[in-house]
Amino acid sequence: MSGTFEDLKVWQHAMKLVYAIYDATRKFPANEMYGLTSQLRRAAVSVASNIAEGKGRGSDKELVHFLSQARGSLYEVHTQLIIARHQHYVPDGEARFLLDEVGEVGRILNGFIRSFRTTSAT
Repeated sequence: MSGTFEDLKVWQHAMKLVYAIYDATRKFPANEMYGLTSQLRRAAVSVASNIAEGKGRGSDKELVHFLSQARGSLYEVHTQLIIARHQHYVPDGEARFLLDEVGEVGRILNGFIRSFRTTSAT
């Protein structure tokens, strides 16, 4: 696969999620700066970073490994958003939007992973 990680649709969507998470967490209470705010930001950044790192590796097997790592970080984001909503740090409408974005990144990511597993099985 040619191109850079920046050309990947999944990375582009993951970056949109990162920006949305940063925007949302700016409104979190100050006492969460080193707690949920930090964890949520790091997990979101990890999604995009793992996609980029996997693209930079030398084999499809390594790429799939890093895409799976990205998926794990995406599950962290999902869980942390549920916590943030429950704690009323994020209004319901914004939480739904963010969770929809998580779902979209997940669908694209799963499809991308599946495409490599299907290719290697044939």
